[in-house]
Amino acid sequence: MPRYVTSEEDSARWLGFRFRPGDIVISTRRRTGTTWLQMICGLLIFQTPELPAPLWHLSPWLDHQVEPAALMHARLDAQPHRRFIKTHTPLEALPYDPRVTYVVSGRHPLDTYVSLCHHWSNLHGTPPVDLRAALLRWLTTDDDSTESLPAMLHHATDAWQRIWLPNVVLIHYDDLTADLPGRMRYLAARLGITVPEPLRPVLTSSATLNGMRARATQLVPAFFRDPRSFFPRGTPGAGTELLTPPELATYHARAATLAPPDVLTWLHGHHSTTVTE
Repeated sequence: MPRYVTSEEDSARWLGFRFRPGDIVISTRRRTGTTWLQMICGLLIFQTPELPAPLWHLSPWLDHQVEPAALMHARLDAQPHRRFIKTHTPLEALPYDPRVTYVVSGRHPLDTYVSLCHHWSNLHGTPPVDLRAALLRWLTTDDDSTESLPAMLHHATDAWQRIWLPNVVLIHYDDLTADLPGRMRYLAARLGITVPEPLRPVLTSSATLNGMRARATQLVPAFFRDPRSFFPRGTPGAGTELLTPPELATYHARAATLAPPDVLTWLHGHHSTTVTE
C-alpha cells in the first residue's frame, strides 16, 4: 500500500485505526466538495441542522499531523455516533474494510484549481492572484504536489477503478450544485439512512451553499480569514472560462495522457455513473 506524506498529512496515520461497521470515509482532493460532503453526512446522521459540535470535531481529518495519531484514534473511538472521517488520501492508500462506505468527490480540475487559488488567499490572508496566469502556470508545471493536475486525476482514476465495489460511492461537485435534494437522497440511500420526508427540505436547506455560509463558524476552523468565503458560489465553468480555445485544447491533450476517457468525461461534467436510489 503506498504512503502519502506532506508537511501537513501522513496516510500512515490510518495504520492501526479500528473501523466500526457503518463508518464513512470521505476521500477527496481539496476544493472538490470535502466540507460539503462532511456537512451532508452530518445532517443525514444527526437529522437536525443543529449539529452537536463543530463539524471539524465531528468529522476530523485523520491524516492531519496536528496531534499524535494515537490521540486522534482515541477521540474517534470515543465518538458514540456513526463516524464520518475526512481524508485527502486516495483509496489505494487507505485500509479497505467492507463494512465501511468510501465516498469520493470529483470536480472539473480547472474549476478545482481556481477554487484552490481563492482558498489559499482566504487561508493565508494574501491578496487575490491573477487567476488566468496562475492557471496557465499550473497547467504547465510538473511536480509532485498533492494539488497538481496529475494528483487530481490520479485520485479520481483510483476511485473510478473501484466503483464496482458496493461500498464505494462517487459524487460529482456539479451534481451537488445542480440537484442537491437528489444527491442527498441518493447518498442517504447508499449509506442506508432513512430520512423522514417532512425533514428532507430542512436538511437540504442547511446543506446549500447559502445555508453553510450562514453557519460558517461552526463548519470552518477559525484560522480562515473569512469563514463565509470558504463557501464560494460554486458555479461550473469558472476555470474553463479563463482559457482560450487553444489553451483549453492543450489542457485536454495533457489530461488525456493522465486519465482514461471515462474518468475525464465524468470529471468534466458529463456524468456517466449510473445513479439510482
